[in-house]
Amino acid sequence: MKQIKPMTFVKRLAILCQILCIVLVASPVSAADNLLIISIDGLRWQEVFRGYHATLLAQPQFAGQQDEIATAFDGKSPNAKREKLMPFLWGQVVKEGVLIGNRDNQSAMDVSNSWWFSYPGYNEILTGKADAKIDSNKPVANPNISILEWLNNQESLKNKVAAFGSWDVFPAILNKQRSQLPINAGFMSADWNDLSTKATWLNALQKDIPSPWDNVRLDAFTVGFAQEYIQAKQPKVIYIALGETDDFAHDGDYPAYLRSAHQSDVFIARLWHMLQSMPQYKNNTNLLITVDHGRGNSNETWQHHASPKATRGYLSDLAKYKNGIEGSNQVWMAALGPDIQPAGEVSNSETYGLNQIAATALILLGQNPDEYAKINGKPIGKALPILKPKQAHNETIKN
Repeated sequence: MKQIKPMTFVKRLAILCQILCIVLVASPVSAADNLLIISIDGLRWQEVFRGYHATLLAQPQFAGQQDEIATAFDGKSPNAKREKLMPFLWGQVVKEGVLIGNRDNQSAMDVSNSWWFSYPGYNEILTGKADAKIDSNKPVANPNISILEWLNNQESLKNKVAAFGSWDVFPAILNKQRSQLPINAGFMSADWNDLSTKATWLNALQKDIPSPWDNVRLDAFTVGFAQEYIQAKQPKVIYIALGETDDFAHDGDYPAYLRSAHQSDVFIARLWHMLQSMPQYKNNTNLLITVDHGRGNSNETWQHHASPKATRGYLSDLAKYKNGIEGSNQVWMAALGPDIQPAGEVSNSETYGLNQIAATALILLGQNPDEYAKINGKPIGKALPILKPKQAHNETIKN
C-alpha cells in the first residue's frame, strides 16, 4: 500500500475541515426539534420597553385603580417599570435570547401590510407576506396557506402541529376546513381523544364563566387548553394567540390592559417552564413571541389601530384620523431557545418586518423558506438575523 506523505495528509485534512465548516454554516440545521410561537394581540412596544404610561394612567377615569397599578408595576426608571410589568421577558428571554423593537434605542419593527389591524397582521405572521385582499376582520376563509398548514403536510411533522387562539376568527385565518389543522379557538371546547380530567373541567368552566366579549374568550382558557393538548399529544409546532390585551385596550380600560400584559408574560413563563419539564421539549424547543399590530402612540389614540387606508374603508368609524392611527404599524418580537443568538435587547439596527417571522420559524424547524414560498406563489420576508451562526442565512445582529 502506498503511504501518504505527511504534508499531503495535512493538506487533505485541512481541505476536509474547510468543507465541513462550509456545510455547517450553510445548512439549515437546527439544534431544537420543537417550536412554540406566541402572539399577544395589539400589545404596544411602548409598554413592553418603557413600562406603563404614567400620564395615561393618571386620567380621571382610572382614579380608583391608580394606586393598585403603581404598587404592582411602578419603578424608579423605565427599566424597573418594564421588568415589573413583564418579568419573564426581561428576566429570562432578554438575558438568554433576543428582543427587537425598542424605538427609543433605534431598534424598530413594522408590519408590511397596509391595514394595521388583526386579520391582515396574523396572515402576515403566518405566511410571511402581506395580502392586500385580506382587508377586514371578517371570518372569511384565508386563501393563503400558512406555514402551520404547510408544516403539517411535511412528513416529519405530519399531525405534529397545533394552534390555539382566544379570538374566534382563527379557524378562518388558518382555513381549518382546508388545512385540517387541530385548532382550538374562540369558545371551542377541547375535543381530542382521551381528554384529561383537567381538560374536561376546563370545558365545563368555560361555559360557566362569561367572557367580557362575544368573540374573544379569556386567555386563561386558551393557555389551559394548550397545556392539556401539549401534555396529551406532544406536538412539535405549537401556535398560541393571546387576545385580551387588544380587547381591553379597545374598551379603553388601561389598567386592565396592563394587567393582561402582565398576565400574558405569566402565561408565557408557565408554558416555557412546562416545556422545560418535559423530556421531549427540554433544551429542545425554540420560542418566538410577537404581536399582530401596534396601537396609537398618544393618550387620545392608544385604544385604536388602523392605517390611513383602513380609516377610509373597513374602519371608517375612525375616519377623523386622516393619517390613520399613527404608531399602530409598529410592532416588536422576542425569541429564546437553543438556536437563538443571545443578543439581548437590540439597538441601532435596521428596521425589520413582521413578514420575517415565518421564514425565521421555518429555518428553526430545519425547513427551506423558499420551498414554502412556492406554495403561495410569492417571495416571503427573509429570516430575521437572530439565529446562531450555524443556522442558514448566516447573519448576526450587532449591537
